[in-house]
Amino acid sequence: MIFESLSLFLQTSVQMGTHILLAILGGILCEKVGNSNLGIEGMMLVGAAAGFATAITTDSAVLAILVAGLAGMAASAIYAFIAITLKGNQTVTGIVLTTFGTGVAGLFNEFLSGKALSDNVRSFFAPKAIPLLSKIPVIGPMLFDQSIYVYLSLICAILIYVYMNKTRAGLAMRAIGENPAAADASGLPVTAIKYANVLSGGFLCGLGGAYLSLVFVPSWQDNITAGAGWIAVAFIIFCTWNPLKAIVASYLFGVLQGLGFKFQGASFPFLGLQITLNSIILDMLPYIATIIVLVFISLQKKKEYQAPAALGSAYFREER
Repeated sequence: MIFESLSLFLQTSVQMGTHILLAILGGILCEKVGNSNLGIEGMMLVGAAAGFATAITTDSAVLAILVAGLAGMAASAIYAFIAITLKGNQTVTGIVLTTFGTGVAGLFNEFLSGKALSDNVRSFFAPKAIPLLSKIPVIGPMLFDQSIYVYLSLICAILIYVYMNKTRAGLAMRAIGENPAAADASGLPVTAIKYANVLSGGFLCGLGGAYLSLVFVPSWQDNITAGAGWIAVAFIIFCTWNPLKAIVASYLFGVLQGLGFKFQGASFPFLGLQITLNSIILDMLPYIATIIVLVFISLQKKKEYQAPAALGSAYFREER
């Protein structure tokens, strides 16, 4: 009974952290080429709205995923044009992108509110157990009895890790994030590589937003991301720009959030008094843990804990 309860809790925690994982991965791709994008929340909202609208109008789950990613990519293209081509301030551009995404999602509210996904779409995203692996105690249901969306996010994390650390393209990406002038002098197409990674990051953020409206909720709610994009921005530092650590970080967030749901309203005796756990305090757990870890990481001076050297700085080729 205890193992079953733990398995169910961890399975739910993974589901609660999947959208964060996709958003972190998108943010890592942006930041590793030196672009700080605070527009993750906006890209997620655009992806959530576009994906849900596509699902209810076409009844196609695959098309909904594709359109959600492309919507996030289109939003990131706005950021890329301003921050990379026009050399605009990256912080301001990212914040404006979030405001833009919030407004776009707001326009969809009247059209999407009260609409429901078809049984065809719901069944596509329903958990699907992987034979044998899903029978492993505790971790089986957690990792191998999930929606295809969860499997997709894990595959993306592994592929991005391989891309960043085991390929020449990944080496070029990291070189640009550290010193774009030196990368340019060595013959690398700095602008093209920046665009490719920023747009790919936007695609993943769009997928992260659509996970909420298509799988986790699954319905349309105003401000459906509830600040998840901002949490992802912090968790990029939390996981030290490592896609595999992003898996752990996002699922840890899901665990802490799950604890808030599981124990809200619970009470226990303490020194003769009956203490009731406040749901608001429990909801704060993931955010408090994030702050503590960020402070710890900021105090570390190890190279792997540091941001890319050129992060947030526009590259002017004429100054090379």
